[in-house]
Amino acid sequence: MTIYKYLLALACSITLFACNNKKKEVVTPSPQENATTPVKPVSKAEVILNQAIEAHGGDLYNSANYSFVFRDNTYNFKNDNQNYKYTKISKKNNSITIDVLKNGKLYRTVNGDTVNLNEKQIKGATGGINSVIYFATLPHKLNDASVNKTYIGNITIKDKNYAVLGITFNQEGGGDDFDDEYRYWINTETKKIDYLAYNYSVNKGGVRFRASYNKRGVDGIIFQDYTNYEAEVGTPLDLLPELFETGKLKELSKIKTENIINLSTK
Repeated sequence: MTIYKYLLALACSITLFACNNKKKEVVTPSPQENATTPVKPVSKAEVILNQAIEAHGGDLYNSANYSFVFRDNTYNFKNDNQNYKYTKISKKNNSITIDVLKNGKLYRTVNGDTVNLNEKQIKGATGGINSVIYFATLPHKLNDASVNKTYIGNITIKDKNYAVLGITFNQEGGGDDFDDEYRYWINTETKKIDYLAYNYSVNKGGVRFRASYNKRGVDGIIFQDYTNYEAEVGTPLDLLPELFETGKLKELSKIKTENIINLSTK
């Protein structure tokens, strides 16, 4: 073999060896590529809540645009996935006040003129609108990131079985009343909320229990009214169904959502 052929053969061997090594390097997966991303298990509370949301309207809430009347004021909620616009229209004598809460920012007009509000007024108006829309669209907002859900167990109320969910809120994103505590009794057959209760600390505190009635679907979304009961401050929420069944709760009021209109169809 001449020196030229020898060098040529040696070069080809080196090139082939390098190509084989490169090929192995490309196709060999790294340990990170082999690793699988762990999937967070869904808790029983989340399963029960998701079933309730679906039973009350499900994905229809994401683009819902409804108006209704509550205590002589007209409300409107318009959802666009994570964006929202809530409106409250109040009439008194010849004055019309319109509060608009859009993605957390409040605007007010009186008879068409913009009104500047101080911090206390903004806080009060924002809390009022949020509260009314929150209860009218239950359980839609209970899947927000600030909501903590706990499955407490199952009980029987008036011969019907209920799954009990405990709800608390994180301070961040939970609003001014983040320290309120809630209970929801979800019918295991219909998956709908028949009863709810909560305690609060403002204005010396209070405990409320609500029993739903007049359930009706309006273009796929369930609306319902409530009889509102009062219990002594400090009464454990889990004791309220027993007090309700034995007639030991004081009726305070009726919570009625009236004249419901699906504005998306208008």
